Amino acid sequence: MNNNQDLPWDNPRFRNWVAVAKACHSMERALASALQPHDLKPAQLDVLMNLYRHPGMSQHDLARKLLVGRSNITMLLPQLEKRSLVSREADAKDRRIMRLMLTGDGEALLMRALKAYGALIEKAMSASTPEQCDLIGAHMLRVADALKE
Repeated sequence: MNNNQDLPWDNPRFRNWVAVAKACHSMERALASALQPHDLKPAQLDVLMNLYRHPGMSQHDLARKLLVGRSNITMLLPQLEKRSLVSREADAKDRRIMRLMLTGDGEALLMRALKAYGALIEKAMSASTPEQCDLIGAHMLRVADALKE
């Protein structure tokens, strides 16, 4: 072993990034578990949340917002339509574009799931003050921006 070699875990940025990744992974597992009673997966929750906030968005816009390929959305939507949570409507001006809408059942399920999600976020962030939460959020946005370049 080369003792003169710089190892990544000796770098505080590396070590702290691993801590962020662990927290993210823990949240993803906890969210998946919290959504099970609602028969939802995290990706489906993302779709419902986005359609609630942006009713009538296209599949293409939804895929861009979720940072996934259109093929992922194409696989998710039929599952949600089959459960009558989402509907597709042809755009009035361009029939090639399908507008996505949350149904009444979809909105009701979303509100129940958001209570579970909100409780989980409260638990995760309870060790931080509101000011610290704002700093964490602002810093993570800067990290995301740095990775866009």
